[in-house]
Amino acid sequence: MHVDLTQPIETGMQTYPGDPAVVVRTHATHADDGARVSRLECGSHTGTHVDAPAHTEPDGRTLDSYPLERFVFDAVRIDCRDLEARDPIPASRVPDGDTDLVAFWTGWDAHWGTDRYLEHPYLSPAAAEMCVKRGLDVAVDALNPDPTPTDNAGEDEPEGFQAHHALLGDEQLILENLTTLESVGDRFELRAYPLALAGDGSPVRAVGVVNE
Repeated sequence: MHVDLTQPIETGMQTYPGDPAVVVRTHATHADDGARVSRLECGSHTGTHVDAPAHTEPDGRTLDSYPLERFVFDAVRIDCRDLEARDPIPASRVPDGDTDLVAFWTGWDAHWGTDRYLEHPYLSPAAAEMCVKRGLDVAVDALNPDPTPTDNAGEDEPEGFQAHHALLGDEQLILENLTTLESVGDRFELRAYPLALAGDGSPVRAVGVVNE
C-alpha cells in the first residue's frame, strides 16, 4: 500500500517565516490558448521538502550530487505525540537499530496552516548528535527540526540551526513538513524524490510504502 505523506502545494500555504510566499496562478486556459498551463512561484523549501547540506553548510552538497536511491529510505517511526509545544525531543528517542531514517511523529501536522504550527516540538542538540552518530537521516511532521523563532521561544532553547548543522554537516538529509504519519506503521519504506534541481532543497512527493 502507498500512503501520501505530502502537504499539497497551493496558493497562500504555510511556509517558514520569511521564506517566499507560494502562488499558483493561471497562465493559459483551454478557452483562450487551447491548453491549460499554471504558473508556480515558491521557494526551494516549500511544503513537504528535503534539505540538502547546501541549505546550511557553505560547502555542502547540492541535491543533484546524490543518486536517486539516496531518496529511498528504510524508515522507523518514533511516537513523540506526548510532547507539548516547544518541547525538545530527547536523545533517548533516537532508535538504535538497522535503519536509514528516523521519522519523528509529533502529530503537529494537525496544526498545519495555523500559528500553532510554529510552536512545534524540536530535536534537541543531543538527539541530533545521536542521529549523526548512528548515521540516520531525519524526517519530521513539523516545520523544522530546530525550534522555529516566535514570541513564545524560551530562553533555554537552542539558538539558530543547531540540528540542521549537525545533520547536514554530516551529510544526513532532513525531510520536513510530512503529514499523516499515523497512516504508516512503525517500520516503512519512505520514498521522497526531489525535483531535478541543483540546489539547497526541493519539494518532494513523500510516499510511505507499507505491507498490507
